[in-house]
Amino acid sequence: MSTLTHAVHDSTTMLRRNLKHAIRYPAVGLGSAMMPILMLLLFVYAFGDSIGAGMGGGRDAYLNYLTPGIIIMGVAAGSMSTSIAVCSDMTEGIINRFRTMPITRSSFMTGHVIGSVIQTMLCMVLVVGVALAVGFRSGATPLEWLAAAGLLAAIAFAVTWLSVALGLISKTVESASNKPLLIQFLPFLGSAFVPAESMSPGLRWFAEYQPFTPMTETLRGLLSGSEIGNNGWISLAWCAGIALIGYVWSRSLFNSGTTR
Repeated sequence: MSTLTHAVHDSTTMLRRNLKHAIRYPAVGLGSAMMPILMLLLFVYAFGDSIGAGMGGGRDAYLNYLTPGIIIMGVAAGSMSTSIAVCSDMTEGIINRFRTMPITRSSFMTGHVIGSVIQTMLCMVLVVGVALAVGFRSGATPLEWLAAAGLLAAIAFAVTWLSVALGLISKTVESASNKPLLIQFLPFLGSAFVPAESMSPGLRWFAEYQPFTPMTETLRGLLSGSEIGNNGWISLAWCAGIALIGYVWSRSLFNSGTTR
């Protein structure tokens, strides 16, 4: 068996393990969907009329504007479960057992990353379903929906690698659940809920140059069937950079044994 085949086999085994954990403890994964769903309902039904009027439309127009931002926020929220799962494995001792087995060292992290991306994408299907049920309407073609799914998978992949590193440096599960909060908070400081142009100058500058704003605008353009400009390339560049940083950081921590 070649090295690559061995690595794929081990990663598949770890992926199967993580998916079984997700099935046995669905509340952790569903939490990634519940928060964005609650935020969607809150902003649409509590603030939708006033915010929509301020943006030159009504509640329905604001729902169409808000939904892509809520989906991006849900992808970011999925990072918490990854950080917790990795930290749990590191603190409960199972990783010491893995280190003594003839398995590819990277398969532990790869299994967590791929499993988390799958869970996040499934949760986002639920979020989109709720949005459609309350009135969200998309002008996207099937190809644009496919591109939107690819973008979300790329964002989930990047954020998950960063979350793996945060889980590896956490000493407790509690701290692992707190470290990804910054990732989850960033979409609030972008164009997810209101246009960046409506913000104060300092906040507007931050919103325009942080990673989640071009991601949100790209998804919004794809789902509405409108132009995305350079936002698509900028979003993919951010995803590649975040994924690379997370991967290198995680691999360095795991291989050096200096985690926690």
